[in-house]
Amino acid sequence: MTDAVTRPHHAIWPSRLPRELVVPATTLWFNLEVSAARYPDKPAYRFFGRDMSFTELKRQAESLAGWMQSRGLAKGDRVMLYMQNCPQYVVAFYAIQRADAVVVPVNPMNRADELGHYITDPQARFAITSADLAGQLHEADGRLPQGSRLRHMLVTRLCETMPEGELDAGETPAAPILAWLRSDAPLPEGATRWAQALAEGGALGPTVAGPDDLAVLPYTSGTTGLPKGCMHTHRTLMPNVVGGGLWGYLSAESLSLGVVPMFHITGMMYGVLASVYSGSTVVILPRWDRELAGRLISRHRITHWTCIPTMIIDLFGSPHYKSFDLTSLRYLSGGGAAMPQAVAERLQTEFGLTFAEGYGLTETAAPSHANPPERAKLQCLGIPIYGTDSRIIDPTSLQELSPGEVGEIVTHGPMVFKGYWGHPQATADAFIELHGKRFFRTGDLGRMDEEGYFFITDRLKRMINASGFKVWPSEVELLLFKCPLVQEACIIAARDAYRGETVKAVVVLRDEARGAREQDIIDWAREHMAAYKVPKIVEFVEHLPKSGSGKVMWRMLQEREKA
Repeated sequence: MTDAVTRPHHAIWPSRLPRELVVPATTLWFNLEVSAARYPDKPAYRFFGRDMSFTELKRQAESLAGWMQSRGLAKGDRVMLYMQNCPQYVVAFYAIQRADAVVVPVNPMNRADELGHYITDPQARFAITSADLAGQLHEADGRLPQGSRLRHMLVTRLCETMPEGELDAGETPAAPILAWLRSDAPLPEGATRWAQALAEGGALGPTVAGPDDLAVLPYTSGTTGLPKGCMHTHRTLMPNVVGGGLWGYLSAESLSLGVVPMFHITGMMYGVLASVYSGSTVVILPRWDRELAGRLISRHRITHWTCIPTMIIDLFGSPHYKSFDLTSLRYLSGGGAAMPQAVAERLQTEFGLTFAEGYGLTETAAPSHANPPERAKLQCLGIPIYGTDSRIIDPTSLQELSPGEVGEIVTHGPMVFKGYWGHPQATADAFIELHGKRFFRTGDLGRMDEEGYFFITDRLKRMINASGFKVWPSEVELLLFKCPLVQEACIIAARDAYRGETVKAVVVLRDEARGAREQDIIDWAREHMAAYKVPKIVEFVEHLPKSGSGKVMWRMLQEREKA
């Protein structure tokens, strides 16, 4: 097999990009200090028309860090950060970094029954949340033994960083979202108001964290067992902070749409970390609203949008999408699910935009692979990015496979995490050694073409075996996206007395196809895919269940089918 220095993708590597990065041996907090010195009055964030400058972001983060330190927060302590996208999220993130503590980002869709794990597993003693979620967190905390509970809960209202009074028409979200933003649930007993903490502040100690100290502890989605914390240091996060900007033409002149949830590693990387490092401005959306997203891109002349493909699909579902002006977009990227070819072609045809897909996991601090925007391939993960070596191996024998063969994707690179918090055996199981290097086992099945581009076929355990025919659900889903009746689809396995397993499609119909029958989908599929891939069962639903990061929760549908 070829050595890392002569991997196939090096032959098509963009000449504008370095092969390896020189990454600053500094911390995430230092990035904010530098940008606040360079661009003191420049907007770091824009929230419904109101700006927060880099100077103000730094000032509030220092006040909040002082408040937490005055209440006992020490270097290395874990702090839960549990809220939707808003400027306060970023202030809290950098306050935790300034205090040399560790951010534990938690999905705001989690409820009381799920939240206890995010308090007890990382042993968090501080939590920062919003008024709409504080009750859930308080309930979860109250169920825990006395010694395992939070010591301090800081609560903000989402509207605290919004303009007062009526919003400009172009910045106004749908009425239910606006009502939610301005809501003010009762403060749980013992909690502290955001404004009070900022006003009180506290004496700040010197920052002593170094590049190898733990910075962020994001949790995996929990596809096997309870979610596990992925240990990321400043040094494992900085390669993608620096490299992502180079890859996607990001600069201080850029304006990004920050709608991917910031608790998610992708939203954090591009909406919290890379933007502050580059000195660019982020226009924040707290929840996906396709009409508002379209207006904001048009109004603010957004240049960069990292998104989930389902957002593009939904944007195309808007009756007003042709009125949206997307001509300012210079870089459109994303991941989490494959972009259907039919949708990517619409982007090209109607807007002249290339969707540059990328690939990564929480364990790899978002991207380990990306499509060069000037040479992107559709439905492709891209090529390994700076200093990254990825291979395809047989999941059983662990032998490296040749181009074109399907196996497990394994990755070695500077952005790979240090291990799972409190799970040494799971950490050991997640890595193998090849060619004297430590590779992370992604658990994703894929192949590499002759040019070194990687393609995903599915999760290692998601294959459907129908009478010996191996069906990859993601392939069938991508094919169904071309059906004129289908808005979205998720493929799962159903029991079959004859075939063992058979293919079931859970389908959301397009508005104009509401009268369609299950047989119409099956008939279309028979015309467009191999017989063994054709769904034998079709179920119509109003919505597919999705995670806070916008991924379709296929496991939930699969477990329901098994039950």
